[in-house]
Amino acid sequence: MPQPSTEFGQELRKRRLEAGLSLTALSGAVHYSKAQLSKVERGIKAPSRDLVRLCDAALGADGALIGLVTQAAADTPAEPVPGQINEEEWLMQLSPGGPNRFHPMGRREVVSAGVASLMTWRSDGTAPASSTAAGGMLEASRSLFTHYRKLGQTVEPGLLLPVLIAQTHTLRELSAQADSTTRGQLLSLGSRYAEYVGWLVQETGDERAALWWTQRAVDLAAAGGDQALAGYALVRRALVTLYRDDAEQTVALARRAQSGTLPPRIRGLAAQREAQGHALAGDLRACLRALERARTLLARQDDGADEPVIGTMHLPDPVSMVTGWCLVDLGRPREASEELDRQLALVGQDAVRTQVRYGVRRALAHASAGEIDHACALTTPLLDGVEAVRSATVATDLQRLARVLARHLDHPSVRRLWPRLSTLTRSTTS
Repeated sequence: MPQPSTEFGQELRKRRLEAGLSLTALSGAVHYSKAQLSKVERGIKAPSRDLVRLCDAALGADGALIGLVTQAAADTPAEPVPGQINEEEWLMQLSPGGPNRFHPMGRREVVSAGVASLMTWRSDGTAPASSTAAGGMLEASRSLFTHYRKLGQTVEPGLLLPVLIAQTHTLRELSAQADSTTRGQLLSLGSRYAEYVGWLVQETGDERAALWWTQRAVDLAAAGGDQALAGYALVRRALVTLYRDDAEQTVALARRAQSGTLPPRIRGLAAQREAQGHALAGDLRACLRALERARTLLARQDDGADEPVIGTMHLPDPVSMVTGWCLVDLGRPREASEELDRQLALVGQDAVRTQVRYGVRRALAHASAGEIDHACALTTPLLDGVEAVRSATVATDLQRLARVLARHLDHPSVRRLWPRLSTLTRSTTS
């Protein structure tokens, strides 16, 4: 959170006066009290992240006010070191009454630790798998992957991760016994499983493990002859820095993933992520340019239609939805709420995780625009979904929404919502 800052307060007051606005007028524009704005201007009170963005937009500061309070993100993810996919064993402990655990170990560690007998899933490699068996596993696994992604929309990550990890392991091990053509296909599909595991692990709040799995996906894809997934790994890493509010790193990583040698879909998803980074920095023009580039790239058809789609498969118009997302961070909540209203009407009701992710941000937009009762009406039906999917990333926006609503506890709708909202906000961050 930003700290009390005389420099920020002085700049805010300077820009407010240059714009010819009184404290009362600015208060009406950003929906924060005149007293709170006065304390911020005098350096007595720290501005919230959302207040900074709203003031930046209201005063046309083009990110200058945001830049005064942006702090460099700590522990920016280091460049992942490519691993050797055949040099480690994967251990899972499945507990009926507690958390499941996953732990990768080098094979030398396994032998020295005396746990080689636990590696019961690994084939002894005495005979190659028949092409029929390998092909059957490939088709079954491809079909299952689509079902797992649909299931991931309705359940918390911990329930799905063990079976996804086991499936990734199976594809990896089977590839070592298959013919060259089938081997590449098995490894490519295994990489998509590993990438999805990385996303779900991030949903649990474990950034380090999420990055580990993303690198495993890159390794599997490269072993199968697919170098393009390394580009999408940059987009995934940029998602980690996005949730750390690190605009500079988000933009830098996303730009690296827009090489002309990469498939249009990956470059389009990278351009979307770049736009989100520019939105964090308050740069409207750069954000809109990146979104337009994303729309052009995502409209192009990729080869490999038989492969599982990379990125979201539940947004009919991803660029427009991300536009609404960006407008919230750009301090333009009314425009954001209008766009998110339109886009959420197109999302299927069975896509609970997607509905919750963008639905909470829509409620945040309406609340930030001063539409408190409507924001509460939108939030109430989302809470069952929030509890079901237990998303660490959704929890970030839920906390922001709770902070906005906490300033309006005199509203009957907020008082009715508050007991469950505050309880759920605590539980999703514990």
